[in-house]
Order: sequence, then structure tokens, then C-alpha cells
Amino acid sequence: MKPPRQPDTKRLDLGLAFGLTDTGTVRSSNEDNLVLDPALGLVAVADGMGGHLDGALASANALAALVHYIRTAGDIDAPDSDDTIPKFQASAFDPAQSDPDATWTDDTMRAMITLHGAVEYANQRLFQANLANGRADGSGMGTTLTGMWQPAPGAPVFVFHVGDTRLYRWRAGQLEQITRDQTMYQQAIESGMKGNLPARNLLLQALGPYLDIRPELLTQPVEPGDLYLLCSDGLHSACSDERIASILQQAQPGSLSACCEQLVAAAKQDGSRDNITVVLAPCRA
Repeated sequence: MKPPRQPDTKRLDLGLAFGLTDTGTVRSSNEDNLVLDPALGLVAVADGMGGHLDGALASANALAALVHYIRTAGDIDAPDSDDTIPKFQASAFDPAQSDPDATWTDDTMRAMITLHGAVEYANQRLFQANLANGRADGSGMGTTLTGMWQPAPGAPVFVFHVGDTRLYRWRAGQLEQITRDQTMYQQAIESGMKGNLPARNLLLQALGPYLDIRPELLTQPVEPGDLYLLCSDGLHSACSDERIASILQQAQPGSLSACCEQLVAAAKQDGSRDNITVVLAPCRA
């Protein structure tokens, strides 16, 4: 799977998702990758590491494994599979049959189990490749992996997150960060550390280097007009939330491609030294 280098647009039900990845102004290669899969209602970004070849391969392969697992609804040999759990079916999320007062349904649980299995499957594939190359000591290729999956219109948004790629939600003129950076810097800030903070890019976990991971999994109820921004640290390490929000103020269904281009340009203007990837995706309410 070759990492994309050009803007990628695909139409989703009831909206348009647009993604753009850019090498940036400093690096000679792009280790970021993105996927937009309208059939699955899936968008994801992976930011690879391990050198430009290994990093690009890690991010591309992680996304390919994620899509394969979800597309087959977990019906493959993967870690922690449980044949006693009914297989997930996107058609189960039928707004006409759903209980508006239910906060955690069997269908939601099955979707979360499928998503957890998908992330673990992607990690296992990368770890096995590192093992085969004699690099299972944590020094092999790796990648972040963050995204959102909405199996059907009206269904909740399921969020998965490993690393420091971020997911934001733009709702009613307000920008909210949905994921938490899994970095030593974030951990230090939350512990109250004031001086000598760790570098911002030191990850607490990533897919590939180790067999065991603990992905963050969340569910988000949807509202009409919700817009999600998914971005690698090439954007959020350079641009403030206020800067990002000022661009999203202009977002309309027909202007998402232009907004992505403006976000990438803003990251470059604000001194980003990394690859920059952004995806804008409306929810399917």
C-alpha cells in the first residue's frame, strides 16, 4: 500500500469527508497516512515512526489491517476473539428501532468489541513484522492510530485512539478535543510538573513496538451539524486551538477541501516541523 501524497476526497452518506496529507517544510518524506472509507463510515489517520521507509510502511499497514478487520466484522483470526459474542452488524443501528433512552446497548457493545479487536489486530500485524525482522525489542517500526467509525447514519460515533494523533469535534461554534494525547508531556502536565517537561513527541504507546497496547475507545452521540477534525501532530503541535477554530468557523459542506488546505497552510506558517495530515468529516445524523 503506497502512502497517499495527494488530497483524497470521497463522499459519505449525508456529507463529504475530505483528507489532505502534506510532507511539510522540513522533512524529506511523509510517514503519515490516512484512510477514508465511505462504505464503512470510517476515517482514520496514522503517523508512522521508525525512519521514512519503516514509518510510512507502518502507518499504511496499520490502516490496511484496521479496514480489513472492520470490513470482515471480526470474522478473522485475531487476538482475544470470542466466538460466543454475536458478530457485529451495521444494520443493527436502525434509528427507527433504537431506544432513545438507552445509553449502552448490545449493539454498541458489539461494535466496541469489534473496534477493540481491529486495533489489536493492526498492532499484532506490525509487531509480528518487527519480530520477523529481529526488532521486537521496541526499536522496530511503529505508528499512532486514531480515527472514528460511524457504522450507519444515526449511529453513535465510535472513537479509537493510540498515540498523539488527535480527534476534535466542532459543534455549534465550539471546538472540543475528544482524544487525550498519550505522551510523556501530557502525563507530566496532568501530574502538575512545572519545569523540565519532557519533549512533546515522546509517546507512551504506539502500534508495533510491543505486543501489548491499551487503546482508548470512546462513544460519542451525534447531533446534526457535527463536524470532526482528525489531525496528526504536524497540525496541533504548531497551531493553537484558537487558530484551528478560526478556520473551522468557515467550514461548510462545500468548503471542507478549502478548510483542509487552510489548516495545512496555517501549520506551515506557524512553524510545523513535521508531516501534516488533516481530515474533516461530518457525522451522519
